[in-house]
Amino acid sequence: MNLPNKITVFRVILVPFFVFFMVFDKLPGNKWYALAIFIIASCSDLVDGKLARKYNLVTDFGKFMDPLADKLLVDSAMIALCGIGRLYSVVVIIVIGREFIISGFRLVAADNGRVIAASIWGKVKTVVQMIMVCVLIADLGAEFGGTAHDVIGVVEAVLVVAATMLAVVSLLDYIAKNRDVISSQK
Repeated sequence: MNLPNKITVFRVILVPFFVFFMVFDKLPGNKWYALAIFIIASCSDLVDGKLARKYNLVTDFGKFMDPLADKLLVDSAMIALCGIGRLYSVVVIIVIGREFIISGFRLVAADNGRVIAASIWGKVKTVVQMIMVCVLIADLGAEFGGTAHDVIGVVEAVLVVAATMLAVVSLLDYIAKNRDVISSQK
């Protein structure tokens, strides 16, 4: 297993620790521990991709597992945020629904000996979702009152809407570019 793939596996291993700190609110500063773990895991996504491309270490395992590791991290975060009242469930349902549809496409493609890598829309969606999750975990609106609270609320709302819209747009792009996967089924 090459270094980029090890970094991807590391990201998956971080997810239970992240979730623990998200839901275990009896520990002082738990959200900051969760945020730190989430940032480390998110940055590892950038690092493994850059290393894989720079040193020609792109593998089918990486093409398959890297997006799954991202989904596991981001979806776990959004479910936890929903559970603590920081994110609407409809957003989580839309995003996870998209993930199931794309995972289904990937499974059908894999059955046909084809691996489908993430598109640019999927990558942008992931980055925006990761930023949104960081902002929602930090919950800076709770830290500040007055106008600062209002501005932070607007930023949070814009990020949630953008992340949701990008999930839908990237799904439509993915289906359009890979419709032959379904049409080639016997």
